[in-house]
Amino acid sequence: MIVPDWVWALTVVGIVALLAFDFFFHVRKAHVPTLREAAVWSAGYVGIALLFGVGVLMFGGIEPGSEYFAGYVTEKALSVDNLFVFLVIMSSFRVPREDQQKVLLFGIAFALIARSGFIFLGAALINAFAWVFYVFGLILLVTAGHVLMPDDDDESRKADNLPVRMAKKVIRTSEHYDGDKLFTKIDGKRAMTPMLLVMVSLGGTDVLFALDSIPAIFGLTQNVFIVFTATAFSLLGLRQLYFLLDGLLDRLVYLSYGLAAILSFIGVKLILHALHENNVPFINDGESVPVVEISTSLSLVVIIGFLAVTVAASLLSPKGRAKMAIANARRHATAYLDSEYTHDPEERERIFKKLIKERDQIDHLGEKFRKLVRDEDALNELLKRAAAKHDEAVERGEAEPHKVTGLTA
Repeated sequence: MIVPDWVWALTVVGIVALLAFDFFFHVRKAHVPTLREAAVWSAGYVGIALLFGVGVLMFGGIEPGSEYFAGYVTEKALSVDNLFVFLVIMSSFRVPREDQQKVLLFGIAFALIARSGFIFLGAALINAFAWVFYVFGLILLVTAGHVLMPDDDDESRKADNLPVRMAKKVIRTSEHYDGDKLFTKIDGKRAMTPMLLVMVSLGGTDVLFALDSIPAIFGLTQNVFIVFTATAFSLLGLRQLYFLLDGLLDRLVYLSYGLAAILSFIGVKLILHALHENNVPFINDGESVPVVEISTSLSLVVIIGFLAVTVAASLLSPKGRAKMAIANARRHATAYLDSEYTHDPEERERIFKKLIKERDQIDHLGEKFRKLVRDEDALNELLKRAAAKHDEAVERGEAEPHKVTGLTA
């Protein structure tokens, strides 16, 4: 599919316009988005992506259209994995709820810039060296194994990563936020706020994610326009999706298996394609190897199948419900105790009601799933402290009375 320059220009302008619209009409004024707001705008961005795909089908043909949808679904699934990391980073930096939208939009914009660079670099390498397909295939197979590793072993998922440590050494930093400002003054001296550190951390992890996602989509199509647009549209709307899935991320306990299966499948597809296009001297004397190649339509079916099975298994899994309740109870109790978390009384009331519900869910877990609670005494203490702070708010007339205690022994 040959794409005219004017189509490229219109597409880039449209994507930039969507980002600008997001900034000026949604995140410029700090606020906590409602579930309805997040759902409506998430659906809107998915709708735009699907309409664009229909346009590719109509004007480009079945093959390019299938490639676009396969790439979009794959990148969207991988972007959900990004949300786990965003959650860890923002929780670690105690980002105020009202300002999380702006941080997320920065992360999305940085990811789009970083991935665009990797896309054009990858396209140039593929055009110059056919053996790059072997490299991309091996990267995906290694990544598939890495996805299944425990998060504790993944340095890229920690808030205090290398870019953050370097920034702290170079620039004077403050301990507290000053609204959504990137810099503030301490004793009359200019200092960097945690807000800028969060953005640095997100930027560092976005680069690492680009190293995984770009080879994945090149395994489905080598058309640079399709690679770029599928990647861009998968990132747009990620901010709204974060708030829509808030509290459900920990329930997707089997998503990593689905992502590992998808990456492995695309990795094998890339290596088969590399063998078919082979010109490496020490493989079959530099001649093409007669192997079966996997079609784009089959790839799309397999990718959607893996995602459907793992997401359904996660949502129906008692283990998923248990892990979600435990993780969210700990997170909401910590947020409620954090004076910088939010200044919105309705938001504080919302998370406290969630905390009560999650505490009750943990209380009713069977013995098998109660074992998932790591350091139960610490969680008990956290819940009691949150309850005490809420009682103080009730006495001041700032909250509704609710009863919450620690976990039942």
